[in-house]
Amino acid sequence: MNPDLVPLIAGALVLLASLISLRTGLSVAIIEIALGAIAGNLGFTTQEWMTYLAGFGGIILTYLAGAEVDTRILRQKFKVSMLIGGLSFVAPFFLVFLYTFFIAHWTFNASMIAGIALSTTSLAVVYSVLVETGLTHSKLGKIIMASTFITDMGTALALSIIFIKPTWYTLLFIGVSFVAIFLIDRFSLYLLRARELRTK
Repeated sequence: MNPDLVPLIAGALVLLASLISLRTGLSVAIIEIALGAIAGNLGFTTQEWMTYLAGFGGIILTYLAGAEVDTRILRQKFKVSMLIGGLSFVAPFFLVFLYTFFIAHWTFNASMIAGIALSTTSLAVVYSVLVETGLTHSKLGKIIMASTFITDMGTALALSIIFIKPTWYTLLFIGVSFVAIFLIDRFSLYLLRARELRTK
């Protein structure tokens, strides 16, 4: 494919996704993903600069989504968030694993990876949908964000437990992480307040 046509086609797909979203009321992020999957199967290939921008944008969206997780709501609605997030991870994981291992006859590790891949969710996509629908600051939206956070934590823990090869560096990393989290939780508020006083 001519590299000069790639940005033109990508822009046309984004415009088409926006028009479909306006007509149907569906989230534009979901429609963009669907159109991207169709275009990829039809031979559309991205350029390196597009991959870089997509990765950078994904990092920013994930950061913004993580900042929107209300820890107060997470504590108050912990049972609800844990139930929704836990089931949204466990149910697809076991169903996909059982199908791929016992019916499709994949290897154990391949079945595990398939189960984890299809049971996770995208915090960035969920955040985008909530922003579009205006539910970001509502109680329901905050519960959904907290549940998505639980689902992503399940994915990270599953990958760590199944595929990690622990060494002494792993223990060192865990120890340093606990100390850093404790210090940040204890002293970050004082640092932010000190900065506010200096700016005033």
